[in-house]
Amino acid sequence: MKKIFVLTGEPSGDKLASEVISQLKKKRDDLKFLSVGGTNLQKLGIKTIYDQKEITYIAFTDIFLNFFKIKRKIKDTVNEVLKFKPDILFSVDSPDFTLRVAKAVKEKDSKIKTIHFIAPKVWAWREGRVKKMKEYIDHILLLFKFEKKYFDKEQLTNTFVGHPLLDKKISENIHIDQFLNKKNIISIFPGSRISEINHHMPILINFIKKMNIKNSNYNFIFHTSDKNKELISSYISKKNIQNVEIINDDKIKTAVLKKSIFAVVKSGTVSLEVCKANIPSVIIYKMNFINFYLAKFLLNIKFANMINIINNREVIPELIQSECNADEIFKSVYYFLKKPDFIAKQKEEIKKTLETLTSPSSSSEEASNIILSYIL
Repeated sequence: MKKIFVLTGEPSGDKLASEVISQLKKKRDDLKFLSVGGTNLQKLGIKTIYDQKEITYIAFTDIFLNFFKIKRKIKDTVNEVLKFKPDILFSVDSPDFTLRVAKAVKEKDSKIKTIHFIAPKVWAWREGRVKKMKEYIDHILLLFKFEKKYFDKEQLTNTFVGHPLLDKKISENIHIDQFLNKKNIISIFPGSRISEINHHMPILINFIKKMNIKNSNYNFIFHTSDKNKELISSYISKKNIQNVEIINDDKIKTAVLKKSIFAVVKSGTVSLEVCKANIPSVIIYKMNFINFYLAKFLLNIKFANMINIINNREVIPELIQSECNADEIFKSVYYFLKKPDFIAKQKEEIKKTLETLTSPSSSSEEASNIILSYIL
């Protein structure tokens, strides 16, 4: 039996890892797995050595406040990996955690092959990391073609596998009866973290009020998860707004998005889903003062949105921090809605950009092939 240890640090990584492992299981039946994972890997029958929630710290301040706890978890995880004696350590995203584990594992057992999926954003900050990474990473899998030059420069073996979000086909056959009579739908994505929702919801409510004063024929639909539906609902219920709804079913969310005329989207991966659905949008984001200035100090990129980063210009308007307010969102959205030629131009530029992010088959298929090439 060949052994693979799957290492993730947060739910999104668990989801991506499960898609790759699912491909591996279809191709080989002689593989044994152990992980630091979540529900998606566990559904595949893969045991996790502890609850992933114990190391899911996202924001800069969270990492700082939990430094010693994370350090202890890294040590414990390394010991478990070495005890398992895998042929491959397959780490996914969460570089502050996963790459530290990979480095320590490689130092103690150089025979273990280390493959990392989703390269850290060295083009955004700390490009010098690549030189150190090549000492303990055997192969890195890239979401974006433009990343190759950073790893080729240091001769770190890499492969562009494409972005997983662009693999999924959008179904046209989902019935959304409760939304069939709604016209002029504007989809709103306030964020998936509680801190994001708390920062964005008061602003978004005021934006909707301004839109209603100007034109009350729009319908606003918030896209969220089961766990956050109640929180978003608590903000909306305090206001007397009739043309607002919340959806948390993933299939219905996708169908409603396709029926939308516009979207207001929290900066992040979800913006690529909106782009794939061919819906024009604006990007918003607001965070606490400390995290904003830490990010501003550390990052060396002009834009937050990936479409804009790739094009090195603002294809999709970004309203970040001080510009993330009801007035600016209203002005941007209403301006676009009155300018169909601007919408058409944004769609065309996004379409061309997305074509550069798509792999020959699928990201999970490409990633699984790389993994298998190390254990044949």
